[in-house]
Amino acid sequence: MLAIFHEAFAHPPEELNSPASHRGPKKPKLPQETLSDFISTHDPNNTFSMSFGHAAVLAYVRPYPANPLHQLLFCGNDDIYCLFKGSLDNLCVLLKQYGLSKSANEAMLVIEAYRTLRDRGPYPADQVIKDLEGRFGFVIYDSKTGTVFTALGSDGGVKLYWGIALDGSVVISDDLEVIKAGCAKSFAPFPTGFMFHSEGGLMSFEHPMNMVKAMPRVDSQGVICGANFKVDKFTRINSMPRTGSAANWSQWDTQMHEAA
Repeated sequence: MLAIFHEAFAHPPEELNSPASHRGPKKPKLPQETLSDFISTHDPNNTFSMSFGHAAVLAYVRPYPANPLHQLLFCGNDDIYCLFKGSLDNLCVLLKQYGLSKSANEAMLVIEAYRTLRDRGPYPADQVIKDLEGRFGFVIYDSKTGTVFTALGSDGGVKLYWGIALDGSVVISDDLEVIKAGCAKSFAPFPTGFMFHSEGGLMSFEHPMNMVKAMPRVDSQGVICGANFKVDKFTRINSMPRTGSAANWSQWDTQMHEAA
């Protein structure tokens, strides 16, 4: 799967962008080039993409043969679109909790969970993601509000990668080669057990009260390639002043708590 968001709609950590991307022989690509490469490497009859002007593009390849443990789903509802990879062990329980029909799939569930957070917020955002049991990774784009929301399960059963394109757009994919080709040195694995909100930034849904620290990634040539993001177990968010994306996310998450 592939998701690309203009920098005006997604604000990833600055450490993801490596200056080495613009100095080496391989430069980052524009979003349209990355999308074209993604589509050209797969059967066009099995590939689907949807563009939202200059704001975003979502694309995926229907898996064949189908694998129920690593299924790839795409759906949209009420201007909210979701790419979902993996499977949820407690899907039936969550469908009942959110009042969805038994025929709904994981992508439909995640859309409803997101909509609940956006419109009513009965639970903290981190608790909503914690309720998802299984192997999963998803990307949501709310075209009505221009919001990006991504999360990756903590068990490592699904892999996601993210990086920065030539124009500053954020690229997210489960295909490492697509990320490498499109983002040059400005990429990293999306951290397991984390979620990213375009306004709130990156945070661990397992340890929501701890700060996130960036660890520079260095390749075999000693060149910095983005950063790995980990929980700082010794620094809690409420123990020090916050600025930037961490503060924005805290404010967004606090609103979720206050609405409960």
